[in-house]
Amino acid sequence: MAHKQLPPKLSPLTVGTGQTLYEQVADRIQSLIREGTLAPGDRLPSVRKLKQQLSVSMSTVLEAYRLLEDRGIITARPQSGYYVKATALALPNEPSQSTPPPQVRPVDISLMLQLLRMGQSPKIIQLGAAVPGVENFPVNTLNRLMGQVMRADPIATHSYSTVPGCEPLRREVAKRMLNAGCSVAPDHVIATAGATEAYYLALRTVTQAGDTVVIESPSYYAVLEAMNSLGLNALELPTHPREGISLSALQSALENQSVAACFLVSNFSNPIGSCMDDGKKKAIVDLLNQYDVPLIEDDVYGDLNFEGDRPKAIKAFDTQGRVIYCSSVSKTLSPGFRVGWCIAGRYQQQVEHMKVVVSHMTATAPQLAVAAFFANGGYDRHLRSLCRTYQQQMNRMLQAILDYFPPETRVTRPDGGHILWVDITGGFDALELFESAIQHNISIAPGPMFSASNGYQNCFRLNTGLPWSEDINQAMKTLGSLAKKQLARKVLADPL
Repeated sequence: MAHKQLPPKLSPLTVGTGQTLYEQVADRIQSLIREGTLAPGDRLPSVRKLKQQLSVSMSTVLEAYRLLEDRGIITARPQSGYYVKATALALPNEPSQSTPPPQVRPVDISLMLQLLRMGQSPKIIQLGAAVPGVENFPVNTLNRLMGQVMRADPIATHSYSTVPGCEPLRREVAKRMLNAGCSVAPDHVIATAGATEAYYLALRTVTQAGDTVVIESPSYYAVLEAMNSLGLNALELPTHPREGISLSALQSALENQSVAACFLVSNFSNPIGSCMDDGKKKAIVDLLNQYDVPLIEDDVYGDLNFEGDRPKAIKAFDTQGRVIYCSSVSKTLSPGFRVGWCIAGRYQQQVEHMKVVVSHMTATAPQLAVAAFFANGGYDRHLRSLCRTYQQQMNRMLQAILDYFPPETRVTRPDGGHILWVDITGGFDALELFESAIQHNISIAPGPMFSASNGYQNCFRLNTGLPWSEDINQAMKTLGSLAKKQLARKVLADPL
């Protein structure tokens, strides 16, 4: 996105104010952000351009930008420039740590299936499904690469591959795992049909029907579906929208329950967007090693960080092969390719056997096309652009929530991914909003979908992965209006 220019007629910087020139420059830019001239995610003018506009030295501009960084208002991106941070928005409060019921329970997905069926019409604006817009992806490049790999080796692309997958893909995934802090060999990688198959194979490997699996709360509903199909019980643990699962609750569960496995979405989790720090990730691995419990890690959002370096995977701290790592390109490159992978550690042989039972192999041509995209350097360039896009789209939706939703609204502020978790107090009912919104051809994902016990009645998930448009803006305006009307009816209905 082209950066916005400062207004052409600025009053000159003055002396004798008790401020240095760089402080005046910083304050001037901060006021433009506060007034909305520069929005979160916007690129600031280059150092050279601002020097010319304000007739100051380059060192003055650099000091001003460093001061704004220290204030937490802007951020520097290598080889790209300075950008307004998302936290520059005046946002609603964040939700607090969840408090799920402490009991082990079977996974009930009957409501989930009903809601999914109701929201499948092509006319509906999908604000609930965590599906990125295809417009965000390099479709033409991927199509060209698919054609190239099929022409280069037509026999191989129409034949059975090996069970673990094509060697070029496994080699490129192993290279990319270095960014997540992991050192793995290509032979340790198993290609799967997306991350969904990866964690399904993992669950089948380390559990039996009737076992208990520790999960975050709220938790990704597709994992609940997999657990239900395998006859597994869930133990939901308190989870903070920034810091992730409660370590003390995890330790208590391991001490007092018979736990077969733990399942976590490690970075920018679905649905609440939490991202644990390295210390917590290591502490989780240490705890699971102590109690000899495997961890299934879903890191499908790990490459989608808005600022700084890619966060490490929990797998990076695994010294005993107890973490089964799962990921894919479904959120970053192509949902339709169904290319994912599993790094199973000590469970590799069992997972490969389970792969034979379930699907035998992953389609060859998409694997080779993804490998080619990784190898030519296009993926890193694409990620830089995609993360900026996701951040801008998320900021627009956060602003829409601020503009249109009731004051009782609380919303998460993830540092990556494309999902928001909305919590509205005051007797709000997300299922009622879902039913009302469907009548306006808008879908959301109500909170009960993300709980084994159908909790989170006052919460829902929003997808920010779709390119912002006037239709989405109007849909958000409608959702806010429906939520306000619902709360107003409840106030009138409550006895004094």
